[in-house]
Amino acid sequence: MNIYKTENVMGKLEGKIALITGSDSGIGQASAIELAKEGADVVITYHSDKEGAEETLKAVQEAGRKGIIIKIDVSDEENVERMFDKALEEFGDLHILINNAAINGQGIRVEDLSTEKWDKAIKTNLYGYFFCVRRFINIRKQKGGKGKIINVSSVHEDIPAPGTADYCSTKGAIRMLTRTLALELAEYQINVNNIAPGMILTPFNQEAQEDKEVRKDKASNIPLKRAGTPAEIGKLAVFLASSDSDYVTGSTYVMDGGLMQNVGQGA
Repeated sequence: MNIYKTENVMGKLEGKIALITGSDSGIGQASAIELAKEGADVVITYHSDKEGAEETLKAVQEAGRKGIIIKIDVSDEENVERMFDKALEEFGDLHILINNAAINGQGIRVEDLSTEKWDKAIKTNLYGYFFCVRRFINIRKQKGGKGKIINVSSVHEDIPAPGTADYCSTKGAIRMLTRTLALELAEYQINVNNIAPGMILTPFNQEAQEDKEVRKDKASNIPLKRAGTPAEIGKLAVFLASSDSDYVTGSTYVMDGGLMQNVGQGA
């Protein structure tokens, strides 16, 4: 056996079907495009930005791949089930799940955070991931196993910030969900990994995206002195979705320009 044998660098995902939540913008959109470039057909989902989803579909088609668009509220269990039903009706199978749809921190300290707003974050950012992985797992088991689950969390799975207890709590939970699933699903050869982005130029960082000075100020604590791009996250998603990562499971890939290494410096 040649242990050094490598795959073709192109078409790593030929014949694969990927479902990506929140693929109308930012990291989800970039991941859809990068996966399509490597041969995957894509189920594109959106909550409110239909135009963004259509832009993603256009890019997927320009890469020579097929895509469909589904409007989805991941916090609604029945909505998620219908999304998977529609995806299977269209493609007949799903090999890759990227959980990405989320809401940002609401900027409210715990003492002022209503139960309703807390529930909104938990239902979207955590229950949404749970609903999706549960259905995906059962699909893959029915197909004989194998598959890739990629959960997008954040450096805030580790780094707290005032006013973001709702967001940070869900991101920390996603990390542990990923690790637990890796143990549960190893026997089925389903790999489960986590991407924890730092400052990425997405709608979550709209002000930094639009204002160069704000971007420079926010990047001052990042060792590489810049924000990341959605496409950079998308390329990491390709690795985790492909057979290149077959021996990787339960891992968190931090992509933050070194930010987490800088936390606590000068203490």
